[in-house]
Amino acid sequence: MPDYDVIIRNGTLVMPNGELRADLAAADGQIAAIAPELAGGARETIDAAGLHVLPGVIDAHVHFNEPGRAEWEGIASGTRALVAGGTTAFFDMPLNAHPPTLDAASFDLKLAAMRASALADFALWGGLTPDNLDTLGELAERGVIGFKAFMSNSGIDDFHAADDLTLYEGMRRAARLGRIVAVHAESDALTAALARRALAEGRVGVRDYLASRPVVAELEAIGRAILYAGETGCALHIVHVSSGRGVALVAEARARGVDVSCETCAHYLALTDEDAERIGALAKCAPPLRGRDEQAALWQQLLDGTLPMVTSDHSPAPASMKTGDDFFKIWGGISGCQSLLAVLLTEGHARRRLPLATVAASTAGYVAQRFGLAPRKGRIAEGADADLALVDMRQRYRLDAADLQYRHRHSPYVGREFHGRVVRTLLRGATIFRDGRAVAAKPAGQLLTP
Repeated sequence: MPDYDVIIRNGTLVMPNGELRADLAAADGQIAAIAPELAGGARETIDAAGLHVLPGVIDAHVHFNEPGRAEWEGIASGTRALVAGGTTAFFDMPLNAHPPTLDAASFDLKLAAMRASALADFALWGGLTPDNLDTLGELAERGVIGFKAFMSNSGIDDFHAADDLTLYEGMRRAARLGRIVAVHAESDALTAALARRALAEGRVGVRDYLASRPVVAELEAIGRAILYAGETGCALHIVHVSSGRGVALVAEARARGVDVSCETCAHYLALTDEDAERIGALAKCAPPLRGRDEQAALWQQLLDGTLPMVTSDHSPAPASMKTGDDFFKIWGGISGCQSLLAVLLTEGHARRRLPLATVAASTAGYVAQRFGLAPRKGRIAEGADADLALVDMRQRYRLDAADLQYRHRHSPYVGREFHGRVVRTLLRGATIFRDGRAVAAKPAGQLLTP
């Protein structure tokens, strides 16, 4: 009888406090032992000589659009892309599914779809809109990871932005329910008025769109959300912060005792406003890509620990929605979940000497802690789930559209050179990606609740 289910030998483990050359054994889905030249046998042995072993990425911000809009992506193709990029868990946003996740019935529909197709573990965000304040309790009972609200137009007709009263009262209820509130923080008053002015003047180009969503719109909304969180005692998370000044606002509030955190996205670290002009529609997002100064500030904050978390905000759409001369009408979302870890390994570790321990913390360890999934998830340690990404840091490759696992194989990262290739992904000790393809015998994703 073997001692373990799997032993990974000769790898370099990326631990919370640094790197360790050691073997790792897993049994019953958990890490059972870590030691150099680990004794014992296993049903499967993986030689990881020359490879780094990182905790599987937890991407806390994706839109897989199922049920209802699976033609935009879908859970099967979306999770194939995730596991190809070393991700073992994800949090699916309440939109752009149809219906959005606003009550128990819509939660159950999405949960059934996830159990049928998800190759990775998952958590589900519930919505916070003017239409569902009375159903927040039933969503919490179902196990949502938290509630997502938009402070500006969501772009989806069936997911309405939260006005100030909705956000304030929703935060009060979320605090009583013990759930975090995540906000898309852009001032609708500013962005909508600037967009109307541009359209009235016939200015519909890339730069016109960027100018309609200035950094000040983000800063104003972040400040307002922090004020409401402090007054209500609600835990707050600011999604896809695009500016160093936005991160600084969050850090200052946290230092004052407000329970607030934030994330940035890989595309804000890899791309700038110049790339938006060069690439066009595939690089449109909201908030938009910023200038080099804001990007440099984000990298410095990631290096010094002020910015704790990076996600993909994978928001896909068919090619027909990513074309046109009017940049305001083009769908504002970037396809990027497969490249989240690749961006950090390349732009962070290889080019800016970001420690691999920081890469692991910002994509797994901190995420698990902030959203109540630790100590089970997000780290390489005995007793934690054996969710792992094996990476060959020696490999360099140029991303080709054919490499993408998305339903629609387009991304602003196509053609980009990356350092470090994910060669194997394990979920609870079982290999789910190897040799360039998903190999799970059947969907094994499980619901994660805080």
